[in-house]
Amino acid sequence: MTSAGRPYRGRKNVTLASLLLLVLAVALGPTPSSAAGDDWWNPTARPAPDSQVNVTGAPFTGTDAKGEVRGFVDAHDHIFSNEAFGGRLICGKPFSEQGVADALKDCPEHYPDGSLAVFDFITKGGDGRHDPVGWPTFKDWPAHDSLTHQQNYYAWVERAWRGGQRVLVNDLVTNGVICSVYFFKDRGCDEMTSIRLQAKLTYDMQSFVDKMYGGPGKGWFRIVTDSAQAREVIEQGKLAVVLGVETSEPFGCKQILDIAQCSRADIDKGLDELYALGVRSMFLCHKFDNALCGVRFDSGTLGTAINVGQFLSTGTFWKTEKCAGPQHDNPIGNASAPGAEKRLPVGQEVPSYSADAQCNVRGLTELGEYAVRGMMQRGMMLEIDHMSVKATGRVLDIFEAESYPGVLSSHSWMDMDWTERVYGLGGFIAQYMHGSEGFVSEAKRTDALRDKYGVGYGYGTDMNGVGGWPAPRGADAPDKVTYPFRSVDGGSVIDRQTTGERTWDLNTDGAAHYGLVPDWIEDIRRVGGQDVVDDLFRGAESYLDTWGAAENHEAPGNLANGSTASASSSEWSLFTSYKPHRAVDGDGGTRWASDWSDDQWYRLDLGSTQLVERVTLDWERAYAKSYRIELSTDGVNWRTASSTTAGDGGLDTARFAGTPARYVRIQGLERGTDWGYSLREVGVYSG
Repeated sequence: MTSAGRPYRGRKNVTLASLLLLVLAVALGPTPSSAAGDDWWNPTARPAPDSQVNVTGAPFTGTDAKGEVRGFVDAHDHIFSNEAFGGRLICGKPFSEQGVADALKDCPEHYPDGSLAVFDFITKGGDGRHDPVGWPTFKDWPAHDSLTHQQNYYAWVERAWRGGQRVLVNDLVTNGVICSVYFFKDRGCDEMTSIRLQAKLTYDMQSFVDKMYGGPGKGWFRIVTDSAQAREVIEQGKLAVVLGVETSEPFGCKQILDIAQCSRADIDKGLDELYALGVRSMFLCHKFDNALCGVRFDSGTLGTAINVGQFLSTGTFWKTEKCAGPQHDNPIGNASAPGAEKRLPVGQEVPSYSADAQCNVRGLTELGEYAVRGMMQRGMMLEIDHMSVKATGRVLDIFEAESYPGVLSSHSWMDMDWTERVYGLGGFIAQYMHGSEGFVSEAKRTDALRDKYGVGYGYGTDMNGVGGWPAPRGADAPDKVTYPFRSVDGGSVIDRQTTGERTWDLNTDGAAHYGLVPDWIEDIRRVGGQDVVDDLFRGAESYLDTWGAAENHEAPGNLANGSTASASSSEWSLFTSYKPHRAVDGDGGTRWASDWSDDQWYRLDLGSTQLVERVTLDWERAYAKSYRIELSTDGVNWRTASSTTAGDGGLDTARFAGTPARYVRIQGLERGTDWGYSLREVGVYSG
């Protein structure tokens, strides 16, 4: 869920609740068919009446000549967000046992003319009035710029599958603050309750599809819980559905006045529960700073309104600082949001922010690091979109230190300067579902990196995520989509999509619902050429490569744990010890600290000669700007394995050619602060 790529055109003088909603949102009796014989892709029974799919021909199966799966991956969708935010923000359902007329109907408060479609006119502009009738006429919705109506009806998802998509990540999503301030709701606002319900309904949708195909396991919509299972599903020509989570307070981990409202036990219990539900990827923070990490800001009036929401939820505003590197969070700016600001306590004002301070001071907290490592232990993939650059940098440091590949950027919400680090780890990147021109431009900007690392590409539709989708390019646009057209593999013919009395055309309707994903891909091919689409068609394989590598990751043995440590000096304290052994005791809460001068050293005796290929240094605030890592077999003759004069603290990972060594020495040359040198933990690894 994001606000990427869509300008706000709201009314003047909207209420505070409306502004908050705007920002936080810009922060889901069968009859026989003709199936027979080998036409396994057609159901033996489909509800009648129902939407058409308008794709003919057999879906491709098996693998390519290299033994790799084929197909597109949507790394970020929200099938059931109609159940989020109090249950009345997104109107319509992805499926219903009562049929399409029940599934695709508007919220009751939108009748008779949309006058009470508050969220619709906040996000879309105008007065919110629209024809609320869905099935069978669909006069005004779904539409590319209507953010409050169902876009993920099962038959539309089926069309995307038939058009070549083979992986769909269904992010279970909600936001308790949006729920609490929205005028209409039919349930409570607890985020984890909504996540559990959406997970259950995803399994119910699988059963709904299975029933059409003759029973359990026979349908095309397959929830998968490991990469091998996903490969099997894709080789059969079906759609592998992965469960993810995108919410602001996972496990109840919000913070109030900088005090965490959760514990390590809550995180363990929460991760175990989500894993048991089948969740394999998740965000740790979204829109508001929480007890786990700081967020990547929203900008302008939207940013100001979300900042007010941040204060009302946590008791603190966003805090910024100058960025330490080239990456930065979105600028907050000093835009006014009068309606939202009126809800602040008397005397309280939204802070002003300096233009040269664009980074959130909040990074990954100790609880956040505990959650990250808990995900690693379970082989889960971490979404870094929406994390502050400070938090993201720490996550990437941790993953690099452990050689852990399970990192995802699924919808263009990270700083693009992280791209090569993500690919270098073995992670996966997908771009938000922008219009074809913008999508192609960004895809080509990063094309050389994909070639370098031999990876495919993905998209994140964010459907039902209130973010806005590609507008029509026009009936007279150059290189427009011509119907019918063939799927990328050439085996299927795709015509205009019809549901009830409405037929959609991407050229004139834009990406109004999920069924138009194949049309959008064809538009990309016409605008950007076959190479971009070929990269997308390799997306499923690359996504599963990342997932499989995360599942199979084994934590390397740290040769430094318990080794004999010595140092040139140790800072004295009346209350604790900063002796050398504190940096190899396996406890990140203890540390070695030196005297306050430049020329200091820290040495480990591993006990016997080992092949050393990697050293990690987890600096406390007192770090080395310039230092060498030296190796020796006898403790007398040393060789430099790695050195830097541009240290910036944090978690450093030095990799070098495998070298036999019994002794490892960190030679401090220049301090980065007025203090000495201080290391929380030192790691030494053979691989």
